[in-house]
Amino acid sequence: MKKANLYLFLFKAVVAGLAAAFVVLLLRPDLLGHQRPVVELKQSPTLHTESAQFGNGPVSYAQAVEAAAPAVVNIYTTKVITERVNPLLRYFFGEQYVPRQRLENNLGSGVIVSDQGYILTNNHVIAGAAGIEVLLRDGRSAEAKLVGTDPESDIAVLKIDLDTVPTITFNLANSMRVGDVVLAIGNPFGVGQTVTMGIISATGRDHMGINTFENFIQTDAAINPGNSGGALIDAYGNLVGINTAIFTKSGGSQGIGFAIPMSIARDVMEQLIETGRVSRGWLGVETQDITPQLAESFNLQDITGVIIAGIQRSGPAAQAGLRPGDIILSVNGEPASDSKTVMNQIARTSSGEKLRLKILRNGREFDAEAIVGERPPPTRQPRNRS
Repeated sequence: MKKANLYLFLFKAVVAGLAAAFVVLLLRPDLLGHQRPVVELKQSPTLHTESAQFGNGPVSYAQAVEAAAPAVVNIYTTKVITERVNPLLRYFFGEQYVPRQRLENNLGSGVIVSDQGYILTNNHVIAGAAGIEVLLRDGRSAEAKLVGTDPESDIAVLKIDLDTVPTITFNLANSMRVGDVVLAIGNPFGVGQTVTMGIISATGRDHMGINTFENFIQTDAAINPGNSGGALIDAYGNLVGINTAIFTKSGGSQGIGFAIPMSIARDVMEQLIETGRVSRGWLGVETQDITPQLAESFNLQDITGVIIAGIQRSGPAAQAGLRPGDIILSVNGEPASDSKTVMNQIARTSSGEKLRLKILRNGREFDAEAIVGERPPPTRQPRNRS
């Protein structure tokens, strides 16, 4: 009997000990010497949306859009397309056969820049159009008159006659930096006015083979067919560029879009409005960059400049005594780093002005002066458009 009571006492003691150990471990697991992993989170400061200035930061850009969007218009063009004549039909029917014609409709965008109704857009949007119709965001529409075009910068100016049209504010400070937020407004694929957001990916983009004169703003804001001629605005709703082209392998946006900065677009626009055409300087030279192969062949190591590959007879360069094979080292004191830079330097000089050139010929440097002429009309059309 005493033995049975001893076993019962021991059993109760073990059960009580196990229960006590379970309670202790539940409340103080650290006594085991093994702590559970702790995740430390960095929490961003609380955003007081009530005190944030609307439209100035990551809260919303609605105020910027509301300021600029009414001045962005949809442009619809109609072109008359004449079908190519089948030689067999011409052979059998002679001059009695009249080739068929059809109408082709295209779309793009534009920006109203003044209360007189002037609209800035791309030349390729309206090139060859028989009719141009403009639709405003408020629902009004009007037939547009073509004021002038500049294919070499891909700028065109239209005009509509409507009362109290909305206008956009320009950003001409050239203060936009890589990383600044920009918004693209246009009519992609004809779905209606659309706003996309991105940043400035790069500035001063050239050598793209899109326009003759290039100094693009590159952005990752989505630009698609139909956006051409639309507005690229800053976070305050000011116009910083005209959306022009995209780099794409699929036909749609791939995050590489280009816009003409307002520093260029405004100058072209003013010339088109005032004179109906754009005047640029011209020397009548064909230039070529100094490649490593040319530098080695002609012993031109450590030479920065461009080679004159050809000269137009009786042109300004020929009259100044320049010859093929001469190397232009500088233009008006600015280094001639490449052919594109030299062409832009010449184009910025007005017709009739003198241009100071530093030339290298047969190892000897000398200074020359040329009277700048006016650049002839272009012979090629822009390509690679949005």
